[in-house]
Amino acid sequence: MTYCIGIKLDTGLVFASDSRIHAGVDNIACFCKMSVFEHPGDRVIVLLSSGNLAGTQAVISMLKQRNDREGLPNLWSAESMFDAAMLVADAMRDIDTRDGQYLAARAVSFNASFILGGQIAGEPPRLFRIYTPGNFIEASLETPYFQTGETKYGKPIIDRVITRSTSLNDAAKCVLVSFDSTMCSNLSVGMPIDLICYEIDSLKARMRRRFDEGDAYFSALGQQWTEGTRQVFSRLHDLDW
Repeated sequence: MTYCIGIKLDTGLVFASDSRIHAGVDNIACFCKMSVFEHPGDRVIVLLSSGNLAGTQAVISMLKQRNDREGLPNLWSAESMFDAAMLVADAMRDIDTRDGQYLAARAVSFNASFILGGQIAGEPPRLFRIYTPGNFIEASLETPYFQTGETKYGKPIIDRVITRSTSLNDAAKCVLVSFDSTMCSNLSVGMPIDLICYEIDSLKARMRRRFDEGDAYFSALGQQWTEGTRQVFSRLHDLDW
């Protein structure tokens, strides 16, 4: 299973992903689900992947290959984040066209989806959710964040805390609490956690962090959240019978 989240704020973007991949309780591995395409001063593009690992890796490898080939539309030449989303969608469809018939013959379907966000010089930061068929939607004022994978355990804290005016630091804490809550309830989501906070118009990924198992800050944050939740709960008014 996977848990990835991208948030669009007035001051920038926040991205986070876990790293656990499993095919049954006795077959667990660790793979990074965050890809960053960065030319400082020109663009920062972050891609979070969810779904079948072979499918998502094939899409990312195709994007990287096209970046290295002159004359092909690619993420380095995209003039807007919308164009970047189209390039990811095209790569997804190309992989599905190549592999789909063979997967279908084994009763398997192509399953890959992405959260794409970032900023290209000349336009504001943008955030997209790209679905398996290659269609996509863009974050709005009413819906400033997207999640993929095991979303239900981390969603309540995001819904209660995050608004467009939330600071990057507060959003980062909220995202980490949402991961802590998810991992408490679902063992298929696990560390390391990759986190990026992108400041609007910086055109550089300055704030990037990986939280490994036993990370002191992450452990303390989870403990503080648990203790704080219990304290607030204890102060709730009793029910009148």
